[in-house]
Amino acid sequence: MTVQSVRTSNIRAYEARDAAAWDQLIRQSANGTFLHTQQFLSYHGDRFADRSLVVTDDHDRIVGVFPAAEVSADPAAVSSHPGLTYGGVVHDGSLYGGVMLRTMEGIAALYRSMGYSRLHYKAVPYIYWTAPAADDLYALFRLGATRYGCDMAAVIDLSRRGKVRSLRQRGRKRALAAGVRIADDWADIAAYWRILEQNLSARHDSCPTHSLAEIEYLHERFPDEILLVVAKIDDEVVGGCVFFAAGPAVHMQYAATTEQGRTTAAADPVLERGIAIAGERGCRYFTFGTSTYGLGEGLNEPQYWFKVSFGAGGVTHDHYELAL
Repeated sequence: MTVQSVRTSNIRAYEARDAAAWDQLIRQSANGTFLHTQQFLSYHGDRFADRSLVVTDDHDRIVGVFPAAEVSADPAAVSSHPGLTYGGVVHDGSLYGGVMLRTMEGIAALYRSMGYSRLHYKAVPYIYWTAPAADDLYALFRLGATRYGCDMAAVIDLSRRGKVRSLRQRGRKRALAAGVRIADDWADIAAYWRILEQNLSARHDSCPTHSLAEIEYLHERFPDEILLVVAKIDDEVVGGCVFFAAGPAVHMQYAATTEQGRTTAAADPVLERGIAIAGERGCRYFTFGTSTYGLGEGLNEPQYWFKVSFGAGGVTHDHYELAL
């Protein structure tokens, strides 16, 4: 296949007028989640130089999208997407085999014409697919892309959950004995966010990716996908977790407890509630997120073991680089 075999008119830069069709495509896609929607991506504002693309058929209907932006620290590179955990080509199932290969060639050619020399590609992990959708990985192989990062997430397959360690069962009993009560209540987000910010500041000298205002803004847009579960003793919030419901998976986004919450094992019933929510929604997977750093060069083993102890196993988040 050659770049010349791609009709450049079928791959073009995203424009604001495409927003509704883009989001409709995500809803009908084989491998997209609400994180790929323009409704979600737009919260970034001008934080990134957007370089998103759309793929159209011969009737100018959008059949695929590529959320992307310039890499702030490396203006010679474009990434899919620096503001997301995973990006990739999201499509309606029509970009398969040679069609996907020609699409990826066309994407590479367009970015090369814009002056970029590297494309960073964050593949969508299979746990977020609603149908088999690995054609982009084959296309990257054919085009000579290299895998430069491999993060690992702990994931429960709800159809075949792994062994739950006895420590988790003891934790739930300790929480129950301490009077920990679990509630699904977004009204507690401000109280919970203070705990989260204090934890990240004290333990990692960092802050949440989203501010309180941003997570409230996103919840207003996605009330069915962004959820809060809190643990309370009496009326005081002692822990909780924000979960993202992303297609076939529920993802643990932000978890935190107070000192009292830690001593009473409040995290155990909170996370079990998140796993239960995934089952109630008909999801197949519950993911605790990644426990790696440095693009997978390091593994936080105690954190990963804690997640695995709930009956989880490993799923990779793969990062590829394609020279343009």
